[in-house]
Formats: sequence, C-alpha cells, structure tokens
Amino acid sequence: MSGTQGPLVEVERLVAEFDQADPPTLLDVRWRLVGPPGRDDYLAGHLPGAVFVDLDTALCGAPGAGGRHPLPDPAALEAALRAAGVRAGHPVVVYDGGDGMAAARAWWTLRWAGHRQVRLLHGGYPAWVGAGRPVSTDAPAPSPGDVVVRPGDLPVLDAGEAAALAAADDAVLLDVRAASRYRGEVEPIDPVAGHVPGAANLPSGEYVGPDGRFLAADVLSERFAAAGVTEGRAVGAYCGSGVTAAQAVLALHLAGRTDAALYVGSWSNWVADPARPVASGPTPGR
Repeated sequence: MSGTQGPLVEVERLVAEFDQADPPTLLDVRWRLVGPPGRDDYLAGHLPGAVFVDLDTALCGAPGAGGRHPLPDPAALEAALRAAGVRAGHPVVVYDGGDGMAAARAWWTLRWAGHRQVRLLHGGYPAWVGAGRPVSTDAPAPSPGDVVVRPGDLPVLDAGEAAALAAADDAVLLDVRAASRYRGEVEPIDPVAGHVPGAANLPSGEYVGPDGRFLAADVLSERFAAAGVTEGRAVGAYCGSGVTAAQAVLALHLAGRTDAALYVGSWSNWVADPARPVASGPTPGR
C-alpha cells in the first residue's frame, strides 16, 4: 500500500481498512527521549489490536560509537517484527504519541528492511482519540509473522559519506536540529556542540507542524528547495541520533525525493570520533 497510497494514512481511511477481512498490522511505537517509557502509554490505552514495539530495543541497535540509535541487527529486527505479527507482503501501520518522530523512524526502519507496505498514521494517537475512536487496554497476542528483513531498501549514510555529501557542490546535507544546536550555542544531549561542516540547517518545524502533521507537498517542496534541495542535487539528513532525521526523510518522500538518505548515527555518531571536524555559527562553514 505504501507504494501506491503514499507513506501516510488518515484516521478515517484506517477505520475503513479495519473493516476489511485482513486489516493492516498495527504497531504502537510511542517513545520519548526522556521521561516515562512508551510502553506505559500503551498499557494505559492504545488503538484496538495494536502491538507495542519499542524503538530503543527493537527498532534500533544498542547505543555506542555508532550513535544513540544506530541500525538494528537485521536478525534481531526480524525476530522483533515477527513477534509483533508482521507478515511478508502485508500492510503495516505505525503510530506514536503525535509528534510523528518515532513513527517516522519505525516507517523508515521497515522500509530500509525491505518491507515496503508500511504507512504512518497521520497525527498519531491524538488524531485517533480526537476523532472519537475507541481505545483498548487489552494487549493482543498476535500470531507470529513471517517477514524477512532484507536491509538496504532505503539509502544510508555513514560519517564519511555524510561528510562527502556536505562538501559536494551537487549535494546537500540537512541538519534538522534546532537552530541553536546547529549554531553550537547549546547541546543538551551530546558532548560536543556544533554541526557537520558544510551541512545546511532546516529545523524540523519547517516541514512538520506542532501537531506532528506534515505540511502540504507543495509547501514541503518550497521549504526544501530554499534549503538547497533542488533537482539534480543529492540529499541526506541527520539530527541528534537519527530519529527526527527519519521524519525529514519521510517529508522528503512526500515532496518527491524518494532518494533521500539518512545519516543514521547522526550527530551522536559524528562526535564519537574527536578527529572529525566541527563547525559552529549560522552558516554551513565548509
């Protein structure tokens, strides 16, 4: 479905699909960078039939030199997805707490893993509740899935490739963190402040609203073009640890740039090596 309908699904469309004989597999991926775990939210209430999948432990690898949310081990990811009932060739819908970041990383991870029929519930759990739809506290026990993880279906950047992209005249590397972090004025999480030399700043608020809903495709195209994403130029994105940047990649898909690459390790991987250069200030600083 994602190939023909796009990566987003609205509440009413999902309701209609639930009435089908074999509805989509529904994954609750609610997550916070800090604060109570998403599973607590899930246990308090979730979409009927949804299975909880943890972003930190199931959809990402262990934090380390590769970053705070590196790529998962393919075999471990396959086991986690099968345990959640994900089936080969069967549509999946992911949702989060409304900001769209964890769901976008889940969307990206499944797409990277070769599962193309995956969509994000636009607006997440708040959109579902706001539409007056029922919630459940029952945790389903899904039949094991048979999905096969085949990594590489979406492009990935390592640190060297990100640096090359940022330095190239025919490419653009987007840093989608807040402007103050990009400029190096503050860094609340990682040990070094600043940005990858040559990267252009496009904070996430430029392509997604405060309710987690993506802007219209024509507006997205304009915002990305203003940041240097133009025809013929390769594009990649990074953030702090590859979660918000996955949302940027989804937004780029909506704008027609399905070739957009994700620097999964992002800033948390870049600064793990003290030999890598760091730029500061409001300009790319090549």
